[in-house]
Amino acid sequence: MNTLDDVERAVKDTAHYMRRNLANYAGRRGGGNPGDENPSGERQVGGDVWADDLFFDALSYVDGVGGYASEEREGVVDCGEGYTVAIDPLDGSANLASNNSVGTIVGVYDASLPATGRDMVASMMVLYGPYTTMTVAREDRDVVQEYLLRDGHSERWGTFSLPEEPTVVGIAGKSGERTDAVNDFARDLSRDLKLRYGGATVADLAQVLEYGGLFGYPATTTYPDGKLRVHFEAAPLAYLVEAASGGSSDGSQSLLDVEPDGLHGRTPTFLGNTELVERLEAAVSE
Repeated sequence: MNTLDDVERAVKDTAHYMRRNLANYAGRRGGGNPGDENPSGERQVGGDVWADDLFFDALSYVDGVGGYASEEREGVVDCGEGYTVAIDPLDGSANLASNNSVGTIVGVYDASLPATGRDMVASMMVLYGPYTTMTVAREDRDVVQEYLLRDGHSERWGTFSLPEEPTVVGIAGKSGERTDAVNDFARDLSRDLKLRYGGATVADLAQVLEYGGLFGYPATTTYPDGKLRVHFEAAPLAYLVEAASGGSSDGSQSLLDVEPDGLHGRTPTFLGNTELVERLEAAVSE
């Protein structure tokens, strides 16, 4: 086994444990103090801190992992020599209170952070829905592989390539806070595509991967640089989507080319069928 095998196994094992124990954090706020914020300025729930600790314990000791960076930590933890793992341990954690889907996003960089997505060698996405799946893209594989995780085991479930015919669309943010160009584009898509947006990036993207379409979190007045973090969310998911024959964009370029302004730098994010991504870029550039 190589380092990427070991990282993949560590993520799978931790995901199994998380699935069995997520209910312990249903509706609970903070790392002990309601209103605690992570370094990105977002409110934490108890599950955020718990999940981060679990993944740190699982990944920081993997031979060949040299750094651990998390949405929940200020800086990169030095683990020795090797890849840097960047992780959103519990994506959509606010959904726990309402018993909706959450996820985990992992990016493996062959570089010190900050870095662009072009320095990534692997991306992994776990969805804790009615059942748990893990989707993996790696530079040493020709396919994007999905696994079904259950009963402590992982089962190869299939490979991913985006359907040619798009079906769903989910554009995040309040319409009153988005630009007119994005609102016009979203209305245009909604005439032909089903609206799907649930507040957890992994869950929304999973629908795009399954049915074809577009997920987007544009710049808004509340988040003028976009809401999603480059290292922890946007770039890892772009790596996965582009490996599955899809496209990504910040509105003008691939998300893999975005140069973050720091470890917790943000970006507008659009992911999905290449045709729709290209239409988005044309719409917002007019």
